[in-house]
Amino acid sequence: GSAQLILVGAGVIEKNDCNGTVVLPCRVTNLVQKNENVMFVTWKKQGDPFFSYRGENKKFTIAPSFSSARFLSQAELIEGVASLVLNSAQATDGNYSCEVTESNREGEVKMELKNSTGSWFLLVERAVMISLVCSLVILCAAQLSVIGLKYEIESQKKVCIIVALVIFAIVAGVGSALFIQDGYTVQNQAGLGLIVIPALILVPLQYVMFGIVFDSLLQATLALIGLKLLGYIIAVVGFALCVPACPPLHGSVLIAGLAIMAIASLLSLAYVFIM
Repeated sequence: GSAQLILVGAGVIEKNDCNGTVVLPCRVTNLVQKNENVMFVTWKKQGDPFFSYRGENKKFTIAPSFSSARFLSQAELIEGVASLVLNSAQATDGNYSCEVTESNREGEVKMELKNSTGSWFLLVERAVMISLVCSLVILCAAQLSVIGLKYEIESQKKVCIIVALVIFAIVAGVGSALFIQDGYTVQNQAGLGLIVIPALILVPLQYVMFGIVFDSLLQATLALIGLKLLGYIIAVVGFALCVPACPPLHGSVLIAGLAIMAIASLLSLAYVFIM
């Protein structure tokens, strides 16, 4: 028993798309000499070595497909910490083992790495964002319909408004299809960008539609346009804060911005209808 090193790891390790790196834990609990020169560490996947370190000559041997492999803390190796860090892309599913030798004593610990499908945003958050964007399109279309029923709109201006609204709806639809998928990928980020960034077009559209109804814009209409612009700015700030973070820390800011835009659109529709 005294010739056996006792290693502690983790039976199952789960990673998801939010993980930039993965730590494979391995710690020796009964080192005696605590001398790096008499230590030898080997990591294997499915029984095939891909990383080894010989303390005697400070030599690393790393397989090309695991080029990112490194000790979590080489300075703590003499304390028994032989944990390994891998880039998420190279940390593929499978069975891994950590073997440590100290002079004539050795030990091994095995673990399984599994990929668990993760999401950038919670499903309810994604649903709320997409619903708010849909409501922006619907409210804008409803407002245009109300104005069209009560006022004559120049054909060219009407076509421009409709084309702009349709383009935004199509772009937002494509963005929603990309964003609703699970994971934290470039597609998810691009999808959210297609939902948020083009929403700026709704601000000048609101200005144009108010201009059809009123000869000169009143304070109330300017306030509603300003409220929609404020919502857009908040949404863009939220988007900028969310893109580099997984899970997102400021998703509520983005949702709040879209909600303010939707409220401004609803109030604008009510104001036009009443007036």
